[in-house]
Amino acid sequence: MSRTALLVMDVQPAVVARYPDPGYLPRLRTAVDVARTAALPVIFVGVGFRAGAPEVDPANRMFGGLAGRDLPATGTEFHPAVSPLPTEPVVTKRRVSAFAGSDLDLLLRAQRIDHLVLAGIATSGVVLSTVRQAADLDYRLTVLADACLDNDPAVHEVLVGKVFPTQADVTATDTWSRRPV
Repeated sequence: MSRTALLVMDVQPAVVARYPDPGYLPRLRTAVDVARTAALPVIFVGVGFRAGAPEVDPANRMFGGLAGRDLPATGTEFHPAVSPLPTEPVVTKRRVSAFAGSDLDLLLRAQRIDHLVLAGIATSGVVLSTVRQAADLDYRLTVLADACLDNDPAVHEVLVGKVFPTQADVTATDTWSRRPV
């Protein structure tokens, strides 16, 4: 029997602020509410580093600017519109994919979860990287196209319309809400 979980990825205040779309958080909130009502696990994944980001190589194109800087530890704060309940797991990842440098795979397998429903920011970042890695790890996948967001609408459309369907079912939150399993 398949067990499904919703992954809410990189919906952290600093990330949300860089992707202005007033309709995004309400759509994502709908997905979270539907999953909770259906008693599906909701797992929050955020990018984060130890204080000073010692795990970041300065050569890393995405995160290299953080290396060695006097930064506080990060990774567990989420936008208040979709923040985790005290009983919901929070996973801190160290790179783009939700699996990179995290214990996500261990958490999912321990709960016998084999179907992931993906939502998050950005479509061309965490969602793309997680789709690819999760497919390689043999998870069944659903991407909630309107619960993903990217600064480039054309890139978002290519990913949800052409790339993701090769490894995942792609649907809208309203459609998924009718049968969230």
